[in-house]
Amino acid sequence: MCIRDSLYTSADSVWQIAAHEEHFGLQRLLDISKSARKICDELQIGRVIARPFIDHPSAKAGGPRFQRTYNRKDYAQLPFAPTFLDLLVSEGVHTLGIGKISNIYAGQGIADNIDTKGNADGLKVLTEQLDEVKKGLLFCNLIDFDMLYGHRRDVPGFADALEEFDAALPAMLSKLGPRDLMILASDHGNDPTYRGTDHTREYIPLIAYTPAAKSGPRPLGTRNCFGDVGATVVDALLARSSDPALAGASFLPEILANTPNIQ
Repeated sequence: MCIRDSLYTSADSVWQIAAHEEHFGLQRLLDISKSARKICDELQIGRVIARPFIDHPSAKAGGPRFQRTYNRKDYAQLPFAPTFLDLLVSEGVHTLGIGKISNIYAGQGIADNIDTKGNADGLKVLTEQLDEVKKGLLFCNLIDFDMLYGHRRDVPGFADALEEFDAALPAMLSKLGPRDLMILASDHGNDPTYRGTDHTREYIPLIAYTPAAKSGPRPLGTRNCFGDVGATVVDALLARSSDPALAGASFLPEILANTPNIQ
């Protein structure tokens, strides 16, 4: 048997290294990926992704040969400049990542992180942390939408994951305090009905909710950039609607329109 890793890329600024978790070795894969990060720094490549996989349980019955595991590790390039997360930390706001958040930002601006194994685990941890964390930022990534269903163009799986999220949402909303803010968004499109396996280019969803809003649902419109989400988070936590060094415009005033004395 020839035990090797597989190097590939996609439409992103990424260098991906896949290997069998058991035959190649998980730690060996992670060590190689760390070394690759040094090379990719010179090439200005955003992320190195270690993608371990194992034999799929249904392979002998004619099912898929391999399946990815949740021991994936992202090694990201350090942010080129301070981020909204750095601003929060500098102001003493606690930031907690759930899922691969800390990996994405190379640990910068994330005080603590809880690793998770898929959507169900991420939703469980997020719901638990809503009881534990009384102030600060909870930043959660639900990876299955992307890794298992979007890229694999698995429409039934994507639909099941949406229903799983919908079922978990009421419990999370019930734990929000009167001044809490929940923002639901995506980092890119990944239409499971589109051809190919790369990210797709539709507008991302953006939904915000706070018990403080008394005026009912209102459209946020088409935003100018992703930075609007970060600016809104900073506005909610620091009452600072903008920062000259950072892109983005807060939409918190639109959420709280006609709601007196909340800010």
